[in-house]
Amino acid sequence: MAASMTKPVRCAIYTRKSTEHGLELEFNSLDAQRDACEAYIKSQASQGWRALPQHYDDPAYSGGNLDRPALQLLLKDIDAGRVDVIVVYKIDRLTRSLADFAKLVEAFDAKSISFVAVTQQFNTTTSMGRLTLNVLLSFAQFERELSSERVRDKVAASRRKGKWMGGTVPLGYDAMDKKLVINKIEAETVRYIFKRYLKLQSFGKLVEDLDKMGVVTKRRDTKVKKFNGGIPFTYGPLAHFLKNRVYVGETGHKDKWFPGEHAAIIERETFDQVQKLLASKPAGRKARRTASEALLMGKLYDDRGNRMSPSFSSKNGVRYRFYVSSALLRGRKTEAGSVARVSAAEIESAVLAGLRTHQKQEQFDSALGAIGDVERVLIAPSHLLITMAAKADGDGVKQEIRIAWSMKGKVAAPEVDRNGESEGAHNEGLILSVIRAHSWMRCLHDGVYESVELLAEASRLHPKVVRQALRLAFLSPEVTSAILEGKRPAGPTLARVPKLLPLSWMEHRRLLGCPLNTDAIKRAKSPLAAP
Repeated sequence: MAASMTKPVRCAIYTRKSTEHGLELEFNSLDAQRDACEAYIKSQASQGWRALPQHYDDPAYSGGNLDRPALQLLLKDIDAGRVDVIVVYKIDRLTRSLADFAKLVEAFDAKSISFVAVTQQFNTTTSMGRLTLNVLLSFAQFERELSSERVRDKVAASRRKGKWMGGTVPLGYDAMDKKLVINKIEAETVRYIFKRYLKLQSFGKLVEDLDKMGVVTKRRDTKVKKFNGGIPFTYGPLAHFLKNRVYVGETGHKDKWFPGEHAAIIERETFDQVQKLLASKPAGRKARRTASEALLMGKLYDDRGNRMSPSFSSKNGVRYRFYVSSALLRGRKTEAGSVARVSAAEIESAVLAGLRTHQKQEQFDSALGAIGDVERVLIAPSHLLITMAAKADGDGVKQEIRIAWSMKGKVAAPEVDRNGESEGAHNEGLILSVIRAHSWMRCLHDGVYESVELLAEASRLHPKVVRQALRLAFLSPEVTSAILEGKRPAGPTLARVPKLLPLSWMEHRRLLGCPLNTDAIKRAKSPLAAP
């Protein structure tokens, strides 16, 4: 009668095995652990103990961490109140880490859960029982760390002897009997890549050449598809490939290299020439791009979804900033959008001017504040599409702002008359310069930049260059009209625009050779108006 009134105690049996060895057997280690735990639970039947039918088995999982599917399922069932006691064969089956054990004990105490190791008798509700657990787990963690040290020492010793200790098999080799053996077909591909790099001396040209030849990374048969290889080379994998000393018959451990047991594919002289060429290329370009403080970094995309990364070039001591499509940086020109490279100063000024026009009611302390709510900027040849982040106090709808945009592109050379003037052609360079000048003037007028010096600093240009470019914002309406329409005579060119323009618009017409257009003068608003 007393036994029938005993409250049932729900017991979850957890089992674990570190390796796959022996799991294929009909009765393996997991089965043995479970049988021992079930026998112990039956011995406590008078106390109401009952084994749950759910199996919590983790085959081939390390006890050094808690990232185990069955253990995570057990913890979820504990949170749901489905478990009263956890039964394990030994305490190290649950964990081999003192830090993880502390986390588990905290989770168990929160739900008043106790656990039992059937081969190690202790009581977790007493201080002596907890001390016993800590001592046992200390030895379990020591054993795990000692085993790891033995494995690392063995790998290091084997590497020093030139042995291949497994891992990803490089292109040009196959793994046979735990050794690297040359794959003759792939070896020819390896030699071709090294020779072509020495001839082309450019990652971009080499990637294009490999694409034309259909050369891809090594194909592998793995369970995870993304590691199967057989994909076109990009800059990162190609750089790693060309620096791999395995191809000269060496094997490495950390930062040291030793003569290997496998045969070399590349001659030492050729490999050394490639390393000198790689070392001669500018280093740290990515770090400099990241440190460029570009306003639109991480926000600008081309019209094919590729992120535009900040970059720069220098000429005569002046730094010119750009945004470059990530597809172009990876050597995939065919995957880049219609605008693969754009001047940073022009695109940033255009975006800031567009934000000011569409959000007149908002005032910002800086350019960074102005683009703070910008989530994405898509650049196309004819327009910019700015996506604003949804406001927390709004309806969750993202605002989109479309801005007219044009940029200098590669166009067919126009026909030239006998006087050397283009017939019926637009001067794209001058048009862009005029647009940029008006955009900069608007930013100065609206207070986005307090001075020309701050504008020049944000644009990574010398203040003298900015001041000279700003003069184009004060061209007369008829001159501006001639520039935009490209009528005959073809309008002024950058070379014909003086560095010091007079104030008189009549002098503009005379100096630049443009016909007087009274209608354009009547329609003119102000030098700050967009052309």
